[in-house]
Amino acid sequence: MKKLHAFIAWPWVPPGQGNEPYLWSFSLLFVLWKYVIFPASAFELAAMALTIAWFVPLYFASHWVQDWRSAALAAASCLIGAAWAPFNGFSGTFFILAAGMCAGIMRPRLAYFAVLCVVALGALTAFTLAADPVQFLIPVLAIGGPVGVAAVMSTTLGRSRAQLLRKQEEVEHMATIAERERISRDLHDLLGHTLSLITLKAELAGKLADRDLDACKAEIADIERCARNALAEVRAAVSGYRLTGFAHELASTRAGLAAAGIALTEDVARMPLPAAVENVVALALREAVTNIIRHAGATSCAISLALEGGMIVFRIADNGVMNEGAPALKHGNGLSGMKERVLAIGGQLALTAGRGLALELRLPAGAQP
Repeated sequence: MKKLHAFIAWPWVPPGQGNEPYLWSFSLLFVLWKYVIFPASAFELAAMALTIAWFVPLYFASHWVQDWRSAALAAASCLIGAAWAPFNGFSGTFFILAAGMCAGIMRPRLAYFAVLCVVALGALTAFTLAADPVQFLIPVLAIGGPVGVAAVMSTTLGRSRAQLLRKQEEVEHMATIAERERISRDLHDLLGHTLSLITLKAELAGKLADRDLDACKAEIADIERCARNALAEVRAAVSGYRLTGFAHELASTRAGLAAAGIALTEDVARMPLPAAVENVVALALREAVTNIIRHAGATSCAISLALEGGMIVFRIADNGVMNEGAPALKHGNGLSGMKERVLAIGGQLALTAGRGLALELRLPAGAQP
C-alpha cells in the first residue's frame, strides 16, 4: 500500500510545467469514443486497453527527456496512431500528443520542423491507412499543428525565463561576493591604521607611567577614544556607510604621525570632493600612513591634495628606507584594495620608490560612487 501511494504521489511531470500535461492526458478519452458509439470485439477492447496502459507512461516520460529522446517518443506515438488508424478513426489523437512531445527538442527550429513532420505523417496515415481519411485528418490538422506550435513556444519561453532567473541569481551571488570583498578591504584599512595608532599610544603610555602620570592618563584616554572611533567605523563599514571623511582622516593622521615621532608637511587645497573621491582618498591616506608608521622607518612625511587639469591629485611620500626591492612594495591586501577602489571610479594609482615611498592617486573630479 505504501509503495502504491508513493507511486501515485510521485510527480509525473517536472514541477515547473504545472498541471497542463495532466489535462492533455485526458485527450486519450477521444480514442475511446468509438467504443461508445460502435460495438467492438473483446479482443479490440483489450488491445486498446493495453495500448493506452503502455502509452501513458511513454507520454509522461516525454516531459522528462530532451532532444533525440523527445523525437524518439514522438515517433513512437506516431507509430501507435498509424497502427490503430485502420481500426479507430479517433487514433489521430496519438499524432496530436506526438506534436506536443516535439517541444522537448531544445533547438526551436528543429522543434517546429518536428511538429511539421508529425502533421505530415498524420496526413499520410489518413490517406493510406485510415478507414475514414477525413475523420482522421481534420483533428490532426486543426488541433495537432496548433498544439505542437503552442507547446514549442511555451517551452521556449519557459527556458528563457529559467535562464533569466539563473542569471539574476548569478548577479546576486556576484554582488554578495563584491560586498564581502568591500567589507574585507574596509575592515583591513580601518583596523590596520587604528590598531597601529593604539599600539603606539599604549607604548607611549607605558613609558610615561613612571615619569608623567598626567600625560600617561591623557594617552590612555586617547586610546579609549581611538578604540571607540574604531568601533563606530567598523559598524559603518559593515553597514556600507561612511561617517567620517578626508578631513577627519587627516586629523587622525596628524595624531598618529605625531605619536610615532614623524614630522608632517601638508599642502592640502580646500576644495569640494565628490563622495566617491573623498572615500577613496581617505582610505588611501589611512592605508599609506599605516604602512609608514609600521614599516617605513621614516622621520618625515609629506601630504598634498590639489586639482590639476580636471583631476584631483593626491600624493603622499615619506623619507623612509623603502626601495624597489622591499617586500612592502608587493601588492598585499591594503594596496590591492586601494587599487581596486581607484580603478572603480576611473582613476589611476602610481607607486614609486626612491628615498622612501611615494604614492600618487589621480581621480576624476566628477567621479560617482
